[in-house]
Amino acid sequence: MEMSLMYKWLRFIILATLMTYMGFLGLNWTQKNMRNAIPAADSRISPIILVPGSSATQERFDAMVNELNGKTKTTSSLLKVTVHTDNHLSYSGTFKPGRSHPYIVIAFANNHDGYSNIKKQAAWFNHAIKILSAKYQFNHFSAIGHSNGGLVLTRYLEKYFNPQKLRITTLMTIASPFNFSETNIDKRTQMLSDMIKANTKIPSNLIMYSVAGTENYNNDGTVPFASVEAGKYIYQNTAKKYTQITVTGEDSTHHDLPQNGEIVSLIQQYILHVNNLPDQPNINIRH
Repeated sequence: MEMSLMYKWLRFIILATLMTYMGFLGLNWTQKNMRNAIPAADSRISPIILVPGSSATQERFDAMVNELNGKTKTTSSLLKVTVHTDNHLSYSGTFKPGRSHPYIVIAFANNHDGYSNIKKQAAWFNHAIKILSAKYQFNHFSAIGHSNGGLVLTRYLEKYFNPQKLRITTLMTIASPFNFSETNIDKRTQMLSDMIKANTKIPSNLIMYSVAGTENYNNDGTVPFASVEAGKYIYQNTAKKYTQITVTGEDSTHHDLPQNGEIVSLIQQYILHVNNLPDQPNINIRH
């Protein structure tokens, strides 16, 4: 009788262990595939979302878009949206659905610096992208973030992005200080540590380009090169492809980078997929 009872308990323990193990494997499989989940069919429109940095407004990318439209001989529309602290959106510019890659700027009325504000801005970005994707009927996009705009996009991808609703094709960050003003990578800020910890949420099919500008190979006059380079600890071996690009020469200061000629060419090549561009002697690319 005792042997029979022991056998039943042993069988129960073995079955429970197997079920727990299978559940763990199933959860891992689900999480991995959720990162790669895509909407059933891509929308015809795939906008390029532009996010400015701290203290910048929705006008930040006007010169860059004009330059891109001039170089590509197109008239892609530019819609500028500001998210206010009460979550309402104000609009200016135009959105032309006849164009496959319209530009949309998402800026913030509270555009101050600091990690706590970046968290708020990521939440506001999430609020805006939900409204805009429904309003203009798109389910995939590419994004460009200048300075803290790249941090906002990173926080959004790690905390709010839903791959069952949207797909992000390509992300380009320009002079984004992933370790704020810290020049020593061994001294990680709380933000960088948090982003590294949460990087399993980065879509594994994402193509990511991190662009740094340098005046003297140490910084761009504002952001340390080492801080931009710290982005590799978030995206490398997590995104499908991570490429770090360094731009030197004319207009390589922090403020001038969005309209820098080499960066405009990089956007043409990697975001707009315009081929047959001339060589750029002031660009260094590392994969």
